[in-house]
Amino acid sequence: MAKKSPLEILLCAPRGFCAGVDRAIQIVELALEKYGAPVYVRHEIVHNKYVVDGLKAKGAIFVEELEEIPDTDAPVIFSAHGVAKSVPVEAKHRNMFYLDATCPLVSKVHVEAQRHFEAGFEIILIGHAGHPEVVGTMGQLPEGAISLIETVEDVATFKPKSDQKLAFVTQTTLSLDDTAAIVAALRARFPEIAAPHKEDICYATTNRQEAVKVVAPLVDAMIVVGAPNSSNSMRLVEVADRGGCSKSMLVQRASEIDWNQFTGIKSLGITAGASAPEELVDEIIEAFGKRFDISVSAKVTATENIAFNVPRELRSA
Repeated sequence: MAKKSPLEILLCAPRGFCAGVDRAIQIVELALEKYGAPVYVRHEIVHNKYVVDGLKAKGAIFVEELEEIPDTDAPVIFSAHGVAKSVPVEAKHRNMFYLDATCPLVSKVHVEAQRHFEAGFEIILIGHAGHPEVVGTMGQLPEGAISLIETVEDVATFKPKSDQKLAFVTQTTLSLDDTAAIVAALRARFPEIAAPHKEDICYATTNRQEAVKVVAPLVDAMIVVGAPNSSNSMRLVEVADRGGCSKSMLVQRASEIDWNQFTGIKSLGITAGASAPEELVDEIIEAFGKRFDISVSAKVTATENIAFNVPRELRSA
């Protein structure tokens, strides 16, 4: 049998589930435990197929819009990404029993946007068009109250609607560096623009990106465990690439790995997006262990001990 080549695996820490994702998954699991199946979930509870499939197997039914749900007494859960104000209004109108799994850090952005609006500010949201979190944040206020900016180039062409004061908020899962560049461009053009009291990009996004920046220059290749529709996972691939690891790729499951990409490597970094469970990281390490003589160590750049409470209705479960 051919001798396996040695491979040093460096695990980024922190990686994987954040407190908001952990809470959202708990809400679905506790609702199933307390009320029984089915439980309806509007949009993927978090952007990870493995997690969603696991919850489907337990009796969760995923829909994109409330209109897909029949008249029911079953709980309806809103995803971690947050929803427009029209969604709970529609749920109330249909007498639905709903539970809101919106991440508290996303809710904080919603509250900021509302406060700015009430104080007479015109609001800019830095984010990615079409992402459920952006749709939810823009849906907190009347149509047209929030303008979306995606790039530094957008700042140059942005025309304020009036001479009102300007304020900005951001999506919570963006690239720190890209966002800093956009904020700098906004401040250069509009020196008086009001900023969030505290950074909108969430602690978990920040910590995972910082860990990747440390590991990327040390390895020949980097795997980000996550889903292609997960904003924070896609940003980790970009951060690794910019950080000096040109062979950086997103992988959902071990079965997806293109082994040709890893011929001749001696070191591998692994991280996971905030909605990717640790068992998928283990699965990928195991797959490498079958082909290489692996040694595994962790590069810890921060420790996280944040936890968010589940809704009151589920605490007895």
